[in-house]
Amino acid sequence: MAFIDGIKEKAKKDKKTICLPETNDRRTLMAAAKVLKEETANLIMIGKEEKILDGARWLEVDLTGVTVVDPEETDKLDKYVEDLTALRQHKGMTEEKAREILLNDYLTFGVMMVYEKDADGMVAGACHATADVLRPSLQILKTAPGVKLVSGFYIMDIPDCEYGANGTFLFADCGLNQDPTADDLAAIADTSAKSFRNLVGEKPIIAMLSHSTKGSAKHPLVDKMVEATQIAKERYPNLMIDGELQADAAIVPEVAKSKAKGSDVAGKANILIFPNLDCGNISYKLVQRLAKAEAYGPMLQGIKRPVNDLSRGCSAEDIVGVIALTAVQAQLG
Repeated sequence: MAFIDGIKEKAKKDKKTICLPETNDRRTLMAAAKVLKEETANLIMIGKEEKILDGARWLEVDLTGVTVVDPEETDKLDKYVEDLTALRQHKGMTEEKAREILLNDYLTFGVMMVYEKDADGMVAGACHATADVLRPSLQILKTAPGVKLVSGFYIMDIPDCEYGANGTFLFADCGLNQDPTADDLAAIADTSAKSFRNLVGEKPIIAMLSHSTKGSAKHPLVDKMVEATQIAKERYPNLMIDGELQADAAIVPEVAKSKAKGSDVAGKANILIFPNLDCGNISYKLVQRLAKAEAYGPMLQGIKRPVNDLSRGCSAEDIVGVIALTAVQAQLG
């Protein structure tokens, strides 16, 4: 069974409600129709019902069963305005401004639905930058208790691959933190381990990646990964983690034997932590395109309630997968 098929089966067992604010995007409409057909989640689409259903008819997809919420028509708008004003009053938010935002910014309206527990999670980003998705999520939902920072990861499902967890990996950070410090990287490793265990169901084995393995090169970026590994081992002693490791030493047992003898991670890693966003983003896109891998994300970890981003280059099928993953995250609380 492919990784995402297992996730969909989990999602079906306890259906959650996911809101979709990008209802003017054809991929979102196509994905919504498939989610409704597969019954992996209940869906709320934000916008004008007539416009959404017209789009579905033009695409020849069936949105039977979807709930449409129009911010201008819902009787919950006043409550959302009141609560958003209270949440952001220290930043100068007024009721007038809150109402204007909620009527015109469907991303913020969707996050408020999640905050008010009218939806269990939100998926967006097909036609918005990550910053646009993340900003209202952090302002309204904030970080989860005990989490140092929010980060972005991809679940990579690679066909005919003997490495990782039967070809499944978690790559982080690939979508959010541009140049994380060693302390940040240690925190990303910890939250990535939790995400991997919850979503993939396998033991997390974490490699802190570099262009160097165990001192084979000298550079500040190498030092950062060594320090991040040390911090993670001290702060999160239950993690199975090692670094610095080159990518081949991290995942290929034969290479690990010669480059990283004695490491209990080298050659077995299923979580790859990259030194910066450039490395992570470039790597996931190359693996996705050249290895014909399924890439689900960028998923966001560390927010109080599930909100997940999408690549603007995503397909409708990618959105279907991220909705199922978001539903499973919601099941886990």
